[in-house]
Amino acid sequence: MQIGLMLEGQYGLTWERWQNILGAAERLGFAFVFRSDHYTDASGPYQESLECWVSLTHAASYTRRIEFGSMVSPITFRHPALLTRMAAAVDDLSGGRLILGLGAGWQEREHHNFGIPFYDFPTRYAMFEEGLEVTTRLLRSDTPVNSQGKYFSLDDAILLPRPKRRTPILIGGNGPTKTLPLAARYADEWNGVYVSPEKYRDLNTRLDQLCAENKRNPHELTRSVMTRVDYFFDEAERDAYLAENGETLDSYRRDSRTVGGTADQVITQIRAYADAGCQRIMLQWLDLDDLPRLEAMAAAVLPAFHSMG
Repeated sequence: MQIGLMLEGQYGLTWERWQNILGAAERLGFAFVFRSDHYTDASGPYQESLECWVSLTHAASYTRRIEFGSMVSPITFRHPALLTRMAAAVDDLSGGRLILGLGAGWQEREHHNFGIPFYDFPTRYAMFEEGLEVTTRLLRSDTPVNSQGKYFSLDDAILLPRPKRRTPILIGGNGPTKTLPLAARYADEWNGVYVSPEKYRDLNTRLDQLCAENKRNPHELTRSVMTRVDYFFDEAERDAYLAENGETLDSYRRDSRTVGGTADQVITQIRAYADAGCQRIMLQWLDLDDLPRLEAMAAAVLPAFHSMG
């Protein structure tokens, strides 16, 4: 089980915070840092943010060991040929450490506020499917690519210089009839989002079936999950938090959107995902300034999984 971080870039991410988190992740032993690709949140006040791909380009040179990537870039923001060129270049710059996370887009507010067309879901899904076809063909083909689609087309397009490797593509989501079939066809990594270990196991099994239907070895597809983490230094702090929020420990644990508790409890919950077939867990870290807590979690939790090899 690899353990890394996921940041919401629209929640006050600045250059100082981005560099602090990247540096801490490398120093503390996390495997990767992913970040969202949003202009703002779906509601509430605007906060500081960094453009996703500018920040990932910076991460390619600022870091030396960790993987990093988008979680995820909406197909509505950029033409897929442009995004593929950007991703391949950033991946080469980093020495092969970028993961290209792609999605259909979902947040209407940011599209409206910044003048980006926001289509209905069937249209966005069709655009996403076409975009994945464009992306995978450009990454895989050593000869010019021609593709005529309803939304995206290529005419003798080729990535030059050729990428040093085929940048891995991540598809995130839990939809058994929409997301998982696309992951089985196009993805190098599937990411379940805010899902319990029990549900994750069921989706994982379904993904294996879809890989078989596509004549694809299911072991080629990395399995990951993204969920929020609340790490508490001790039981007293945890119990005070639960009381303040009107929760009991049992009701808190039932919240499939959160891995939370003291070190032993966090370790137990991460192991439940591993038992369900998950290979990598992205812990959503919301307090970008709380580096002491991040360091404490790394010191207490990561060794339990490093020792597993």
